[in-house]
Amino acid sequence: MNFFGAVAVAHAFAPVLASNGGGALLNVLSVLSWIGVGDGYSATKAALWSATNTQRIQLAENGTLVTALYVGYTDTPMTAGLDVPKNAPDDVVSQAYTGLLAGDYEVLADDLSRQVKRALAGPVEQGAAYRTRRGFPLALR
Repeated sequence: MNFFGAVAVAHAFAPVLASNGGGALLNVLSVLSWIGVGDGYSATKAALWSATNTQRIQLAENGTLVTALYVGYTDTPMTAGLDVPKNAPDDVVSQAYTGLLAGDYEVLADDLSRQVKRALAGPVEQGAAYRTRRGFPLALR
């Protein structure tokens, strides 16, 4: 669902948005798009990162903005069992709306996302070291 679901939604809504003069799509990604944790979650989020960039280029000609929302751990049912600092969902939603209204291509909703994004130009080993320092679990449950 992390990849194919979002791509299917974009594919279904793109013609509707175009026929109405454009609009916006918000793809919810994760800081784990950029940090592999050894399971399918990171791989699907990385694939959606790439698809989002492609959608942005393809749909712009129809007046549709495609924005990527990147978040670290956010207080949702998926993270309920993790004892880590978490983003407040209402804060993430507020930042997403602000970014959409501003026409932003990316919304980095927390310090962790901003730090990891800045580190992307470094070697892949840097990401592995970052994951170890920050205590990311090797698998999300």
